Amino acid sequence: MSAVAVTGLDCRFPGAEDPYRFWELLMRGGDGISRVPRERWDPGVTGGPGEGGFLADADAFDNAFFTITPREAASMDPQQRLMLQCAWRAFEDAGVAPHRLAGTATGVFVGVMGSEWAQLTLTDLPGITPQIGSGNGYCMIANRVSYHLDLKGPCLAVDTACSSSLVAVHLAVNALLSGECDRALAGGVNIALTPALGLFYERAGLAAPDGRCKPFSAGANGIGRGEGVGAVVLRRLEDALADGDHVYAVIRGTAVNQDGRSNGLTAPSRWSQQEVMAAAYRRAGVEPGDVVFTEGHGTGTALGDMIEAKALGAWHAGRARPMALGSVKGNLGHTEGAAGIAGLIKVALALHHRTVPVSRFAAHENPGLRLAEKGLRLLKSPLRLSGPALAGLSSFGMGGTNAHAVLESAPAVRTTASAPPALGAHVFTLTAPDAPSLRRNLAAQAEAIGRRQSPVGPLCRASQRVKSGHAVRAAVVVGAEEGSSRLAKALRDERPTAAQQGPLIAALFTGQGAQFPTMGAQLYRSSSLYRRHLDAADAALLPYTETSVRDLLLRGDPAVHRTRWAQPALFAVGYALGAALADVGVRPALLLGHSVGEFAAAVHAEALSLADAARLIAARGTLMEQLPDGGGMLAVHAPADRLHELVEREPLVGFAAFNGPRSTVLSGDLAALDRIASALDDVRVRRLEVSHAFHSPLMRPVLEPFHRIAEETAGGVPRTPFYSTVRGKVLESEPLDAAYWTEHISAPVLFADAASQLLDERPTHLVELGPRPVLTALARRLATDHPPLPLHPLPGEAATGTELAATVAALYRAGVDVDWPAQDQGPTRRLLPYIFATDGRFWRGGLPTPRPHMIEAEPEEVSRTDSIELHVLEAVAELGGYDVSALSPHSRPQEDLGLDSVTLIELKARVEARLPSLGPLPVEELLGHLSTLGDLIAYVTARAAQGGVASSTEPAL
Repeated sequence: MSAVAVTGLDCRFPGAEDPYRFWELLMRGGDGISRVPRERWDPGVTGGPGEGGFLADADAFDNAFFTITPREAASMDPQQRLMLQCAWRAFEDAGVAPHRLAGTATGVFVGVMGSEWAQLTLTDLPGITPQIGSGNGYCMIANRVSYHLDLKGPCLAVDTACSSSLVAVHLAVNALLSGECDRALAGGVNIALTPALGLFYERAGLAAPDGRCKPFSAGANGIGRGEGVGAVVLRRLEDALADGDHVYAVIRGTAVNQDGRSNGLTAPSRWSQQEVMAAAYRRAGVEPGDVVFTEGHGTGTALGDMIEAKALGAWHAGRARPMALGSVKGNLGHTEGAAGIAGLIKVALALHHRTVPVSRFAAHENPGLRLAEKGLRLLKSPLRLSGPALAGLSSFGMGGTNAHAVLESAPAVRTTASAPPALGAHVFTLTAPDAPSLRRNLAAQAEAIGRRQSPVGPLCRASQRVKSGHAVRAAVVVGAEEGSSRLAKALRDERPTAAQQGPLIAALFTGQGAQFPTMGAQLYRSSSLYRRHLDAADAALLPYTETSVRDLLLRGDPAVHRTRWAQPALFAVGYALGAALADVGVRPALLLGHSVGEFAAAVHAEALSLADAARLIAARGTLMEQLPDGGGMLAVHAPADRLHELVEREPLVGFAAFNGPRSTVLSGDLAALDRIASALDDVRVRRLEVSHAFHSPLMRPVLEPFHRIAEETAGGVPRTPFYSTVRGKVLESEPLDAAYWTEHISAPVLFADAASQLLDERPTHLVELGPRPVLTALARRLATDHPPLPLHPLPGEAATGTELAATVAALYRAGVDVDWPAQDQGPTRRLLPYIFATDGRFWRGGLPTPRPHMIEAEPEEVSRTDSIELHVLEAVAELGGYDVSALSPHSRPQEDLGLDSVTLIELKARVEARLPSLGPLPVEELLGHLSTLGDLIAYVTARAAQGGVASSTEPAL
């Protein structure tokens, strides 16, 4: 048999709300037994034991998380609700975002022994509703998981009594090994809502008077009932190791058999137990003597313990060192349908922690079992494991279906050192359906992370892999050298952000004048993504510059201000920033470059290749460098109209840039610029630090030689909307050819016109791809309302190298689905699974919430639109169990409110009952107007205005 890995798990058991507390309970030999909760039953009235293993808050359910209406949640067997949340957390623990499993052949196998909820609900015949129907049934416990997670693999519930969940594991293992599925969830659940089974145990002489199982103990006197839910995520071992999954333990072999016609339907069979163990050992390819410990069935009944000890002794007697034996039922009680999964999780955790917990009640071993002669011993202190270790696990059903599994410790995996973050800093992400849920989970993660000293890289990688898929997001940036305490503080300070529906990103590529000697040097050292793309740009430039632009920047050479270096350097920085963002899935929808910034923008618009753009920008800078000195540029805080007359007097001066209504740049002869500045004594002017008069008549000598070079390159039509600062508008079909780039040299920069047209598209974010935040400020001044959010991955000399990561984090919060860098997909650390809300309570006093009743409206003619709206909203509120004040016309019936096709037919009947003048509503028409409640209200209003019954002849359902 090939091996199967346990890659994730989750559980809730008495006294243990999660796997961490479960392990702590086991290690201290804790007792999860308590009084029967008063909302279940009164032992003084019903009889039966007054104690057992009960879950706290078993009625709590986060229905909104799964988009289940309150009315449906109140009709669901609590076992369905518990398994649904447990499955989600187990998948997270396995290092996979559950929503990413949608559509995959993931199997679901759930063991369940009883459905006492059905006894409470299906006997109320007048109260049967569609929700009560789907809220019951063993199959629905598994089906709920597959439905809500959109899993397409095999899905079944298993009832073999007490062995149900280990048999479910056996079936899941076989489905994986046969290729029927590639990932499987196997689990079990048990909730005690009535005293019926306890009374059966009592009257059959099987019940412990104090409600406690005492496995293999001298004090063993029967079964105490317990509750719980648990699930494991399973994968073929080779797949898990290939994908770098964390492995708790390895299932080497499983087997299932039946007692057949033994000494009683409910009595155990020693011989069948021996045979199922032998089959499991054989399938696992191990010798019984190699098994270090076994988690027994161990119910604490005299007959059951004796037969199990004899069956184990048949294989383990005569060992040099007795095998350790225990049973988790001593801590939890007999969790019935969940007993097998409780034992499996205990074994997996023991192998993971390299420690077998003590056996509760081991201090007074039952002498009649003669365990030592059978090669067995109870653990009075924890057993430390060394090297690869094998463990056994038994689960025997009351009707005779037996299961055994052999597990092994996970194989050693060579760990590699974490690489520096590809974005220059780590990003921890977290999502939830709404802001309160995200705040709750941020606080929980902060507390959990703050308790341990862990490298932040693996934590952040785990968050990116697992904590995604919801509408409200958080993203925290942590420096590569910062620790988990800094991350915990940042999580406490983070504020949730609702992701936008398709954020619209515009990229602005900065032009000349923004350069400085060390621009991007810190980011180059901290970000492997930026470094790779700057290296690529440098390699493309080197044949034409002959000296490395990259090296110039890294050593902080002031020569970067010379035109022959400034223009290629700005191009390289802008290109590398844009390419680094594109690598993680940030692809701007709108592009604009200011002057030389257009060359990098053109590459990202796929109108120029990197090689052609590098050749052009290098030639441009070199040719301009060769022009004589004596030119300059003047920034004038005044509208262009006021300057026209002054410029016309100076033939060697031209308009270089129109950056805004009162932001104009003149360029030309220095003496002429001085005369203009003197004439503008009431206007603020500033001489720009440039070597030449760019975009002026003084550029004419370079036009012809540049054009000859440009003709040898292949400029095409931009494939992304390209807002040309030569044309002052978006280019439709104009190619960025030799003519365009030649005109680009002396033509004025029409930034204000191009940016205004870009802003008409209402971008949500402006990302400036250059060494200083220059263009975002200019563009935001042009925005008349709702200015876009500016982002700067390289914000000047004070940049720390973390700003690229901060930009990506901001865009992730806004709704961009980031492809986190492959370089960061190294080792991960487990994070706290999702913390569900507990304020929704759907079962009180042992009975479901009273069923909603249909409000019969008196027949009346409705003419007021607001009355129709109220009737529709109230009908929806009744149907789903919502407070009508929580509904709005923007609510979506299925996505937001969880109304499925069955409930929508019920909604039709409710609306017709409230508004009888409408007549029967045609189903086809109704289903076509359910995008939002507002759509439905508009349809009903229009139908009422038409006088009710339409021409459709479709019968009402």
